[in-house]
Amino acid sequence: MRLHLIRHPKPEVEPGICYGQREILAKIEMAELDRLRAELPPGLPVWSSPLLRCRHLAEQLHPQPIIDARLAELNFGDWEGRPWDAIPRHELDAWAADVVGYAPPGGESPRALQRRAVDFVASLTVPEAVIVTHAGVIRCLLAHWLELADDEWLTVSADFLSITTVERDANGRVRLVTKR
Repeated sequence: MRLHLIRHPKPEVEPGICYGQREILAKIEMAELDRLRAELPPGLPVWSSPLLRCRHLAEQLHPQPIIDARLAELNFGDWEGRPWDAIPRHELDAWAADVVGYAPPGGESPRALQRRAVDFVASLTVPEAVIVTHAGVIRCLLAHWLELADDEWLTVSADFLSITTVERDANGRVRLVTKR
């Protein structure tokens, strides 16, 4: 299976705001859209996070993208929409002490995000697809496939509008990872 994981465009949000699953628009320039179309194989099915910043891009890549809630960004719960420097220090310290296992109040942990993202991929029955999603989802999937230790998860990144292509063999092992 070959998956082309695309991170959404840069959202229109003030710097320093925790936005996770908040609905925030993100504009894409025609040149960026043309670049994505040129780099992707034509005719592939497209799945997308339900959040607008992904869905709008997916609709530009395919007339009928399939929306799946398992592709949504991490739910930061009570932190959503707040400046990072307004989040209680003891909560941030608890997160720093257990980056993959800690869930913000009312939210979910990265480990929970990873479970739903892996479940999504396991449900796919196509040999190749485009997935429009978020950095958190891409990070969690790559951490799973590359069998990264918990303290290595944050080494994985995905720039806005980047394409990370992953090829997995029949046993689910990653054979190829490219970023562009």
